[in-house]
Amino acid sequence: MGLKTNAAGVALAFVCAFGTALPALAQNAAPPLGPKAAAVIAPEQTFRIGVVRQIPEPPPWIAPLQMPPDDLGIAGAELGIRDNLTSGRFVKLDYKLSTEVVPTGEDPLPAVEKLVADGNNFILLDVLAKDLVRIADAVKDKDVILINVGATDDVLRQQDCRANVFHIAPSRAMLTDALAQFLVTKRWLNWFLMTGRTDADKLYAEALKRSAKKFGAKIVAEKTWDYGPDARATAQAEVPRGTQVGEYDMLVVADELGEFGDILPYNTWLSRPIAGTQGLMPLSWHPTMENWGASQLQSRFFKQHKRLMQPLDFQMWEGVFSIGSASLKTRSSDPAKVKAQMLAPDYDLPVFKGVAASFRPWDQQLRQPILLTHATNTVTLSPQSGFLHQRTPLDTLGVDQPESVCKLN
Repeated sequence: MGLKTNAAGVALAFVCAFGTALPALAQNAAPPLGPKAAAVIAPEQTFRIGVVRQIPEPPPWIAPLQMPPDDLGIAGAELGIRDNLTSGRFVKLDYKLSTEVVPTGEDPLPAVEKLVADGNNFILLDVLAKDLVRIADAVKDKDVILINVGATDDVLRQQDCRANVFHIAPSRAMLTDALAQFLVTKRWLNWFLMTGRTDADKLYAEALKRSAKKFGAKIVAEKTWDYGPDARATAQAEVPRGTQVGEYDMLVVADELGEFGDILPYNTWLSRPIAGTQGLMPLSWHPTMENWGASQLQSRFFKQHKRLMQPLDFQMWEGVFSIGSASLKTRSSDPAKVKAQMLAPDYDLPVFKGVAASFRPWDQQLRQPILLTHATNTVTLSPQSGFLHQRTPLDTLGVDQPESVCKLN
């Protein structure tokens, strides 16, 4: 009997010391002797997380190779729930996910209202900027935290910022600053800017101009793409003529819709590298990212969903995991307490990019490194070495506090 008692004590000590590793082993191991594990005890707090994804309208020229998976983004949120449970179950925290997919062109507000009525206090949103502002205003008097995982519009962090909205998706300013830092480091200072015809393309182009001025690059030529989708079939004729603009170091592209950016490489008049929305791209995530433990996240995602992790998947995962990270300290699903913890000076979010991420208190944007990648390789991460800041080099990306016009309300 004494030996059995000592063995049980050793087993209990092992569970306390290495509890985070046990859930994966428990699937294959025999049931433990003695009382049942704490997992059968009802959770003390349940975090109900909703996701609303508005399906964007695909461009008419999209190829089967470019078609997004049906579970884009949602898959990342599901992995976030699983990762939250891995730690949360040991402190009696539970996490539930509800998803609403809104068809192209339909209003996402009713889907948000349905989730809120069902008791979801944390809502991840992948919707248009104009809809996000409308949703934030509609639920501002409810105990709900909205997390923007899709919209990159700078205006959402500036004139149209809202106190009930956190931003996981990097802003356009963060993306273009990340690119500009690298190009300036390489001494590729003279840029030829080619902009698409959509409003989003124009906003990306404005962000590129701002970043060039901020870091000392120069826009030496500028054109708007006006050849139409038919030019994809005649790129060898159209692109060389359209890119005869004199000497430059880099062709930077603002083509968020993907109308023409992919046909520019190897068709330009001069042999110059391409960057921006195509070519060397600033992204929150990429399947080729594998340092700082990222390969483990990629592997878990692939095992669960049998495909590679895309930027929106990662941003959804960050959104869910940011709530889980805060919950381990609050031990409360009260949105006010979770929000306070997400903005606390000691809050940090491991995002597998070498440094922890955190939220900026002045606009509630997640500060995080940005990948610079092309189709088959992650080249580097920004901020680049040598770009210093009094708080953190991460604040060299995007709109800093002295420049911000955000008034959270």
